Amino acid sequence: MDSDYQDELEEAAPKIRFNLNFDKEVRCLEENKEDRVSKRFDIKRLFEAVSTGDVMKLEGLHQYLHQSMKKLSNTEYQSYGKNVLLKALLNLRKGRNNTIEYLLDISEKMGDIKEFVNAAYTDSYYKGQTALHIAIERRSIYFVELLIKKGANVQAKACGKFFQAHDGPSFYFGELPLSLAACTNQPEVVDFLLENDYQRVDVRESDSLGNMVLHALVVLADNTPENTDFITSMYDHILTTTARLHPKWRLEDIENNQGLTTIKLAAKTGKIGLFKHMMHREFQERETRHLSRKFTEWVYGPVHSSLYDLASLDSYEKNSVMEIIVYSSDIPNRHEMLQIEPLNRLLEEKWDKFAARMFFLNFLVYLVYLSVFTAVAYNRKKGTPPFTLEHTRQEYLRLAGQLFITVGACYFFIRGVYLKRKRPSLDTLLIDGYSEILFFLQAIFFLASLVLYCCGREEYLGFLVLCLALSWVNLLYFSRGYRHMGIYSVMIQKMILSDILRFLFVYVTFLFGFSAAVVTLLMEPELPANNTAQPINSTDGKGRTLFLPTEDSCIKPTFRNISHTIMELFKFTIGMGDLEFTEGYQYKEVFYMLLISYIVLTYILLLNMLIALMSLTVEKMSLESTSIWKLQRAITILDLERSLPRCLRRRLRSGVDKDLGTRAGEKDRRWCFRVEEVNWNKWNTNLGIINEDPGSGDTARLSPSHSSRTLGKGIDTVVRKRPRRVSVSEILEQVLCQKSPPCQNPPLLISLILSQE
Repeated sequence: MDSDYQDELEEAAPKIRFNLNFDKEVRCLEENKEDRVSKRFDIKRLFEAVSTGDVMKLEGLHQYLHQSMKKLSNTEYQSYGKNVLLKALLNLRKGRNNTIEYLLDISEKMGDIKEFVNAAYTDSYYKGQTALHIAIERRSIYFVELLIKKGANVQAKACGKFFQAHDGPSFYFGELPLSLAACTNQPEVVDFLLENDYQRVDVRESDSLGNMVLHALVVLADNTPENTDFITSMYDHILTTTARLHPKWRLEDIENNQGLTTIKLAAKTGKIGLFKHMMHREFQERETRHLSRKFTEWVYGPVHSSLYDLASLDSYEKNSVMEIIVYSSDIPNRHEMLQIEPLNRLLEEKWDKFAARMFFLNFLVYLVYLSVFTAVAYNRKKGTPPFTLEHTRQEYLRLAGQLFITVGACYFFIRGVYLKRKRPSLDTLLIDGYSEILFFLQAIFFLASLVLYCCGREEYLGFLVLCLALSWVNLLYFSRGYRHMGIYSVMIQKMILSDILRFLFVYVTFLFGFSAAVVTLLMEPELPANNTAQPINSTDGKGRTLFLPTEDSCIKPTFRNISHTIMELFKFTIGMGDLEFTEGYQYKEVFYMLLISYIVLTYILLLNMLIALMSLTVEKMSLESTSIWKLQRAITILDLERSLPRCLRRRLRSGVDKDLGTRAGEKDRRWCFRVEEVNWNKWNTNLGIINEDPGSGDTARLSPSHSSRTLGKGIDTVVRKRPRRVSVSEILEQVLCQKSPPCQNPPLLISLILSQE
């Protein structure tokens, strides 16, 4: 913005001006030219003076402006909107430049102080940047206060290309002065902008993207520890200060142009550090406690029962945080974000409550579909289709099975079209689209077979058997309902999409290359003079062909057919090849050199590299496969939930409606989700506890009368009844009764709690 290595003065355009001293020459009062030049202040002279910070170089400026009827805000003292005040602020030394106060004093005397302090860049790169932006960027609170006292616009927007997020040099901070102060970690400047007596900022003001200051902080976060610490601190500082100044304002409910609140934007952009802080934020002060998203319900030793606010989190709401994380394939760390509480426990509860049963039902339906498909394909009619319908029981059963299979194929085809709208990238194909693509291919094969069947082509059978084989492979999709099988399936998918694909690309290249070389080297076998038969796949004994049918099965195939040569070389890959599979070659040494090179490159090198890469993939995936499996299951859970009618979704909604009473004299009802955690590093000191009695929020506790009635029932009733989930408070009571306090025997308590999970 200010450099000696670039031109900062724009070329002066021709201008017509009035000469106010035109009569002096007539009256012989014309000044000496050198004196006139020494008193003249142009933009170049002003810029040089303020760059040095020497006030003496500006002596006589006010008199010159007064005599020439000029002002510092005139366009002749600007270059691309950059005036002398902006130039002076860009040349601070130890935070000061004495020419700034001098210029402001002159401008105030000339009556253009408002225009002077609010001058902004006009070029496309720094458009909109004012003196206040520069003072904040230079971290000078003294000049920030001075400019605001003089009437600087606190809502000015710097919207040039440099201040927008794009490839290349840029710094996005949200365009506004408050956002710039927040994004450069200047809490004292933020406080002054929010609480000064001259002109306070409106913290709800947004930039051209609809982002206010909190959105800008989310965009600036980069998940590094240092960045996350200052971003979370500044975020909470602005939130609490605004709540103190304007208690009715709800900053975290403000949406940007994409319809995203701050927590949704953090989820959408994968800012996991800030996102975790937002969900676990808990204020203890009475006046700011309503800003919390986590509330400690009760504490007993290391055991905490917390209530998490589900507003904007639960998939029960539209465009929720959970839906954004699960369905956004461009979030690189979304499987890690789903491990953060309460999202992890919330998904587990949804699975246990309804998704597991629905998923098992889908598995049974697909198993029936496969059985019918296999039976219909096995009992197909011989001959040329389409076949006429005979009025027999077997024919009607076959027709019903065909209709059932066709409906299923159409359903899978529609699901595949929906996947195309999501457009997962190659990196996220393992999570978002692997199974869906296989189901889509299954539908394509069947529909192609159906079209060929209706057209009377016997080739329909080829597509039918491909569809049948792929249908049984797709049964592995339902392995994601079981933890160990799901993780195993994830590893298989990862190997297919990475190691095996790379191996096949290189292997096919070698196979075709060496096959072409061997076919070129081979000679056409000579036939006896009295034999008029031709070799298979040969045309008049000339040239080479690919896949022509044979008319005489007794004639051995020639190896000048490239398809046969490819098959022979493939046998070498699996260890079944024969170096002397033919004698019809021209140069024996070259022929053996080709075969040996092919064997070394494929059978020895490529296969062993594939095994090594697969071993490395298993080792790496052992750390990630569990998270990927959980994300795949989360996608399944939300898909199943979306298929439910609204009334059932309301009944199956997770969480409880609680009055948290966080506002003085007001009810604060929220839909919360209870999570019980064990933390050996945090004890019940200075906590805002809602209930004094541990376990008081557990609705599963039984009264003594209820317990006695339960014990009086028959054993068959107890067996049929689903066992009650034991609360953490009851586990603690058991541990204490065994004279093993949690602080003395932590493994015992943890094992008991995990056994109930």
